[in-house]
Amino acid sequence: MANSYFQFKQFRVEQAHCAMKVCTDACVLGAMAAVAGARRVLDIGTGTGLLALMAAQRNSTATIEAVELDAAAAAQAAENFAASPWAERLRAYPISLAQFAATHPASYDHILCNPPFFRQSLRSPDAQRTTARHTANDTLTFTEISRFAADFLTEQGKLTVLLPPPEMLHFEQDAAAAGLYPTARLALHHRPGSRALRHITAFGRQPQPVSTQTLLLHDADEAVYSQEFRALLGGFYLHL
Repeated sequence: MANSYFQFKQFRVEQAHCAMKVCTDACVLGAMAAVAGARRVLDIGTGTGLLALMAAQRNSTATIEAVELDAAAAAQAAENFAASPWAERLRAYPISLAQFAATHPASYDHILCNPPFFRQSLRSPDAQRTTARHTANDTLTFTEISRFAADFLTEQGKLTVLLPPPEMLHFEQDAAAAGLYPTARLALHHRPGSRALRHITAFGRQPQPVSTQTLLLHDADEAVYSQEFRALLGGFYLHL
């Protein structure tokens, strides 16, 4: 049986009550998003609280808030925040993004999101897993995320999102309709020669040429993390 937690170098993520567990691509998002210098950071759909915790480790002064619709996951995130070294700078809100927007929060310098992304596939009979994995009118939609970011980012603020490449194309359309445009993209590949599994894309308010980079998770030997991955996650993973 797998552990009910994931142990990082500076914090632990308990995840027994969350539909979506800690995964490699989310860790890459947390390690590379440009949160340095941000005063206020928001994690939309925080789940376990992973991205918020990674942002707190990387930015020693930012106030970091997190929104999570699923009550059990929100409670687990709050517990993970309280047990971390940065408890005083982290807060979880167990409400929908629409409810959170209605509180009129102050603007954010950076918004992070690893959103639900299955648009056409059959829904899971597990309601909690459906909320975490499937974008729909009754969960968290690309349009809702984009409009919220357009309303609550600072003028120079960034929204950074993790999605499979086909879903990212849909997200970019919704973001453009809200007035947000891609500025940088990281394509995640499992190994040399493989197709991109995920895109991590940063959005800002001004259209501009997109800076694109590639990250290999593994070398040709799939049991070995790539040098670039080890450098990126070295401050987080226990055995790197």
